[in-house]
Amino acid sequence: MAIIEIDETTYDSQLSEKETRIQKQFAHFGVKKLEVFNSEPKHYRQRAEFRVWHEGDDLFHIMFNQETKEKIRVEHFEPAAPIIYRLMPRLISLLQFNEILRRKLFQIDYLSTLSGEILVSLLYHKPLEEEWLAAVQELKETLSKEFKIDIIGRARKQKVLLGTDYVIEKLNVAGKEIVYQQVENSFTQPNAKLNQKMLEWALDVSQNLNNDLLELYCGNGNFSIALASAFKRVLATEISKSSVKSAQFNLAKNNIENVDIIRMSSEEFTQALNGEKEFSRLNGIDLASYNCQTILVDPPRAGMDEKTTSLTQNYDNIIYISCNPDTLERDLTQLTTTHKIERFAIFDQFPYTHHIESGVFLTRK
Repeated sequence: MAIIEIDETTYDSQLSEKETRIQKQFAHFGVKKLEVFNSEPKHYRQRAEFRVWHEGDDLFHIMFNQETKEKIRVEHFEPAAPIIYRLMPRLISLLQFNEILRRKLFQIDYLSTLSGEILVSLLYHKPLEEEWLAAVQELKETLSKEFKIDIIGRARKQKVLLGTDYVIEKLNVAGKEIVYQQVENSFTQPNAKLNQKMLEWALDVSQNLNNDLLELYCGNGNFSIALASAFKRVLATEISKSSVKSAQFNLAKNNIENVDIIRMSSEEFTQALNGEKEFSRLNGIDLASYNCQTILVDPPRAGMDEKTTSLTQNYDNIIYISCNPDTLERDLTQLTTTHKIERFAIFDQFPYTHHIESGVFLTRK
């Protein structure tokens, strides 16, 4: 067992290593300069998930070493955002000697915001009955004196809400406050301050494009909403029902009227554009009315499929947000046959790990 701490004196050197690695990997595309966006060296993660370990009367969070599978005891988790960092030991102290709440508890998930809200999910290998509900209501009442907190209890075929199943984040992007609903178990950027920098970078490369934007893999509208002011209209697609629902909520909350969200995968949208297949979900959407000269893609780690990559080449301007340099390199091999890289940025979303987020802006040759 061990306790997770961060030696923040190593932060600059680890970021420098990433910059060198990415510069070398993409040099054959003619990339000569990277725009580098650093993270806070500590307390940067707005999301964290831990297994719970029971050892006699003791109860604590654990993580697993991915290589050795060693259990790592987590007393203080310094990557966590300040509100998660403060809540973790407080929550454990309240659960430890409460047999009703601790019995069969196997995981705790945390979702927090820069705006000061936190959502905690307690996961159990037992039915959640009236006795548990009374105990967890008392727990929430106690913690609400210190935190703006909601709690979710999860068990097999059960989801019990004490409050809501989402938090409301407020980000400052280029001097403007943007509100986002972020739902439990839905994807959100874990490093909120880096997300602000990514949105500002994407907004900066979009200046003076003066056309319509197509966005694939839009999630809860993270980029769509931030970029809406830079484009005449935005057409965005997302396959997840919960993410589309959040995106619609976020559009209304931010009073944005020039964005349409369609629940479709990128592959389906490609089929629709190519006239290969008709979709009822496109009823009321006149694709021909859009003058989309710019496309933004933010694919999963697997990158884009071949048809989507080919579709992307039809647009004059490409903004590619990537969480995997290897699939980005693969996709750029095709994209750079028709487009040239104008700007290349890296965002250190996950300090002290191998992972790096990238942003690439391309224009037609």
